[in-house]
Amino acid sequence: MIFSLAVAALATIVILPFGVAVAYGLARWQGAGKGLIETLLSLPLVLPPTAVGLVLLEVLARGSPVGQALDALGIEVVFTPKAVVLASAIMAFPLLVRSARSGFEEVDPRLVAVARTLGDSRARAFFRVTLPLAWRGVLTGTLLAFSRALGEFGATVLVAGNIPGRTQTLALAIFHRTQLGQDAEALRLAGIATLIAFAAIYTTEFLSHRRGARARA
Repeated sequence: MIFSLAVAALATIVILPFGVAVAYGLARWQGAGKGLIETLLSLPLVLPPTAVGLVLLEVLARGSPVGQALDALGIEVVFTPKAVVLASAIMAFPLLVRSARSGFEEVDPRLVAVARTLGDSRARAFFRVTLPLAWRGVLTGTLLAFSRALGEFGATVLVAGNIPGRTQTLALAIFHRTQLGQDAEALRLAGIATLIAFAAIYTTEFLSHRRGARARA
């Protein structure tokens, strides 16, 4: 369980700056092609996770350009904890972006414009005005991404395998125990996963209601 929590936390931390940047860009950009980009970013939400895992496996294989480049640098990814983090991060990224984008869309651009007229740079206005006002959406996306990373199974099992003590996450451990007929242990692990997921989702729902109440006010 500790390994799964660490992987989910690390995956969330890795995607957080990129997810916030992409979400902010999508919230402010009104140009052509926005719908296509949003669709591409959302694909991991609707594709079978095993399909995502297969693509990752092919991209990172030793015979691929990426795999050869990593091999030249002495970096091994496939069937290592790095692959678990990578698969979890990719599957969780769309949830972070979608929620954070909603938070940024609720920020009145006129407030940012006022900050700019007072001498703030774009970056300073973002950190002083935009991000503090959109923090609930960003936090909601972060918690959802963490929950998704914690429960990741399909992509992980293909690109990282199910190696006890090395790449076995909580979701994979539940599957493994069930395959061995250890239903009681599998149920115990499922209960732990449920409690963690419940806490994360309850928090996101609470924040969503707070955002809705603020918007109505």
